[in-house]
Amino acid sequence: MKYSIYYESKTGNTKLLAEKAYDILKNNIVKFEEYKDNYIDNNEDIILVGFWTDKGSAADNIKKLLSKIENKKIILFGTAGFMSNKEYYNKIINNIKKDINDSCEVIDYYMCQGKMGIGIRKRYEKSLDVNPNDENIKGMINNFDNALTHPDKDDLKGFEGLLNKYI
Repeated sequence: MKYSIYYESKTGNTKLLAEKAYDILKNNIVKFEEYKDNYIDNNEDIILVGFWTDKGSAADNIKKLLSKIENKKIILFGTAGFMSNKEYYNKIINNIKKDINDSCEVIDYYMCQGKMGIGIRKRYEKSLDVNPNDENIKGMINNFDNALTHPDKDDLKGFEGLLNKYI
């Protein structure tokens, strides 16, 4: 099997996953890069596409990439800071699938939580100043704090387990 890995990483979380994929698949990698709008078909068998979550989907650059790829098997991998649960991750993947060329097949995906920029916590704190009893905002601050250690070694181990199915 031959693999290409394309990813986009705003805060470094998705880059950690991409590097893990490279370490596992390195003997069979034909392309590994942070995506910058230059997709070329390299006769790979499987393309891994990594993304950070933007408004419940992938950022626009990755959506463009996914629309350009044709007749390939794809493994999606990504990080999301907002929430850490399978239901939320499935919604994100389903949103991303809308941008994938119909000739392609998503054969698997992996998502985990990722840390967010401190500006997000500050925004939550300002909201809490206005509404000090808002349990939703308190929960968002708690989630932010929990996300600070992700992706962690368990997240990377989970991704490794998924990738080992395709070696």
